[in-house]
Formats: sequence, C-alpha cells, structure tokens
Amino acid sequence: MSKKHIEECIRTSLEGYFKDLRGTEPDGMYDMMVNAVERPLLEVVMQHAEQNQSRAAEWLGLNRNTLRKKLVEHKLIK
Repeated sequence: MSKKHIEECIRTSLEGYFKDLRGTEPDGMYDMMVNAVERPLLEVVMQHAEQNQSRAAEWLGLNRNTLRKKLVEHKLIK
C-alpha cells in the first residue's frame, strides 16, 4: 500500500465525516484525527515489531520514551 493510497483512504473518510455532519460545523477535528490515526498506527507497528519498543520507535522515527508515553496515553501498555 502506497502513501498515496493511505492519503486517499483518509480523504474518503473525511468526506464521509463531513457528509454525516449534514451541515453541522465540526469541532476539534485535528485532535480527533490524530487520535484516530495514532492508536491503530501504534497497535499495528507494535504487533509487527513483536512488542519490541526500541524497534517500533526506530520504525516510527520516535524516541523510545516518546513511543512509551504514547502507548500509555492510548492504554496500549500500563
């Protein structure tokens, strides 16, 4: 799956979101989208990294401590 394909999936989802709003103005979209994308991203990367936080952090381009903080925030670890 290419970056372009992922972007198109996000565009389609956002268009559906606006359609579902039926003219109501959205609120807090940025945080909503970051959280909606971040949790599954972390779940899938951790699964493929076999729960190895150092490897996952490297793949994500994050500091290991930053990754750990995000995993805790999303309740993926304690």
